Amino acid sequence: MQYRTFGRTGWQVSEIGYGMWGLAGWTGSDKAEVLRALQRSVELGCNFFDTAWGYGEGVSEQILGQLLKDNAGKKLYAATKIPPKNRTWPSKKGFLLNDVFPADYIVEYTEKSLKNLDMETIDLMQFHVWEDEWASQDEWKRAIEDLTKQGKVTAWGLSVNRWEPENCLNTLRTGLIDGVQVIYNIFDQNPEDQLFPLCRELNIGVIARVPFDEGTLTGTMTKETTFPANDWRSTYFVPENLNSSIEHADALKPLVPQGMTMPEMALRFILANPDVATTIPGMRQIRNVEANCAASDGKALDDSLLQELKNHRWDRTPTEWSQ
Repeated sequence: MQYRTFGRTGWQVSEIGYGMWGLAGWTGSDKAEVLRALQRSVELGCNFFDTAWGYGEGVSEQILGQLLKDNAGKKLYAATKIPPKNRTWPSKKGFLLNDVFPADYIVEYTEKSLKNLDMETIDLMQFHVWEDEWASQDEWKRAIEDLTKQGKVTAWGLSVNRWEPENCLNTLRTGLIDGVQVIYNIFDQNPEDQLFPLCRELNIGVIARVPFDEGTLTGTMTKETTFPANDWRSTYFVPENLNSSIEHADALKPLVPQGMTMPEMALRFILANPDVATTIPGMRQIRNVEANCAASDGKALDDSLLQELKNHRWDRTPTEWSQ
């Protein structure tokens, strides 16, 4: 496992982190297998774990808390998120800060997460949605400054809404944000335009989420793929999205080098960008953990392949189904 510096925090975090959304909202999860997969990731050098209160209303945080306890002798970084008070993912332009992240609510959910994680200090607390128009408002600033002074949070971050990487730039310029989590993969390259250069300038750590485009970049989905009604993907992969996503993924298959899988190629594309501190694939099985962690070996994609993958950028805008 290779490690990178997480912005101005100075943390040395594993290039392959662990996205813990798969414990809630997705079908096909086996809790015992997930616990074994989490422990296997630690054995392979993974030290950055991203969860949220919204993943099972605290259940995912509690599972991470147990992992931290089981590995008390190792430094594992815990990143979690405050859910929007109005329970609307993603946020929408025009939402009022007081309806989404009022100061007392920020404090309340920081305390909830501390209890779930069984920690005295959260390494990285993130806002689970964001609107950049809130950048100039003081209420959230006072709340996070107080929680930091009290030693309850070390660093603060934003999880940027899907396909809106610029919807945080003024907030980053406040100097109060240490990390930003954004969708970045072979298709979603637009963070490179404005977000990554600003993060480089301000020394802000970047977390690349959705490395496999919610599954299409694994190369295993087809236009006939369906999901159970209680799986969030059933409302995301509506025909309009599924058909186009599969067509874009199929166009990549001839580019996968011999001896490499499409998921490995997808991860290596992300790791080729030095602006990224860590990427957080969801991993629910040991075989996925081992395959994904193996991509962090310091070996780069061939330059010609990397340039070819750049041509597969797919600019999208938020829709009712994009969540």
